[in-house]
Amino acid sequence: MGTVGAGSDEVAGERRQLINVAYRLLGSVTEAEDAVQDAYARWYGLPRSRQEAILSPGAWLTTVTSRICLDLLGSARARRERYVGAWLPEPLPGRPEGDHAGGADPTGPADPADQIVLDESVAMAFLVVLESMTPAERVAFVLHDVFRYPFAEIADVLGRTPAACKQLASSARRRVGVARTPVPATGRADVVRRVKEAWETKDIAALVGLLDPAAVMTADGGGLVGTVLRPVEGGARIAQYMVAIADKAPGLELLERSVNGVPGLVARRAGVVVTVAAFDVSDGRVTRIWAVRNPEKLRPWAREGRPEALP
Repeated sequence: MGTVGAGSDEVAGERRQLINVAYRLLGSVTEAEDAVQDAYARWYGLPRSRQEAILSPGAWLTTVTSRICLDLLGSARARRERYVGAWLPEPLPGRPEGDHAGGADPTGPADPADQIVLDESVAMAFLVVLESMTPAERVAFVLHDVFRYPFAEIADVLGRTPAACKQLASSARRRVGVARTPVPATGRADVVRRVKEAWETKDIAALVGLLDPAAVMTADGGGLVGTVLRPVEGGARIAQYMVAIADKAPGLELLERSVNGVPGLVARRAGVVVTVAAFDVSDGRVTRIWAVRNPEKLRPWAREGRPEALP
């Protein structure tokens, strides 16, 4: 979890790893950054003699960050009960071509979202499943199954035995279920592209053909913008809703963009990103749509309003 005897540069260099852990635990870039900042504040608040006695500062920081996240997950359930409508994780923008690790300098003042590695463990479908877990299950599962930390170290985070942590991860794994064969990126991109074209032309029949009959669309406006408060179920109903949105929002511009590492769509109006949509695809049809409209969750997407973001 860290480098024995690490100096100040190495300690600062742990930030990217901590951001990656915290985002997967919390599903929020903002909260992840706050958790990591809190962990660093605690580290730098230790007496020098205490710091020097810690053999692995990286392990210490990971443990503290994970504990902070565990506390936040516990309080998040109560906060989300008061949340207006559905709560979805904050969507992550893609990277510039050739930048797969989130920038060259892990210690620099990069946007936290740029430091998150985009892989299957940040796909919206995966993060939504993580939301169904208890806080302890989520911590045990993410630390072990995603980051490969041993249960002996996870036990220190959760204050439980390694055996109990192993059981928690196993329970979480059952929630994830048996993973189906992933759809290749090209296949996903083709389906999303056709959804975009049908949406732009307001072709309900084409949209219905691209949506699974049992598809579900969930939107997150956070009470700050207008959107449906409950999931829209059924391909036909979703298609009608999408066309109704297009009718009510003239000038809406749709862009194909990577969302949490997989093909998605971004809607801009007057140069401002107003919606980021993630898709789950199976057998050539869309099965789930997650549309994030809460402007507080779209801050990492501000770059999409700049001219250089255009394809």
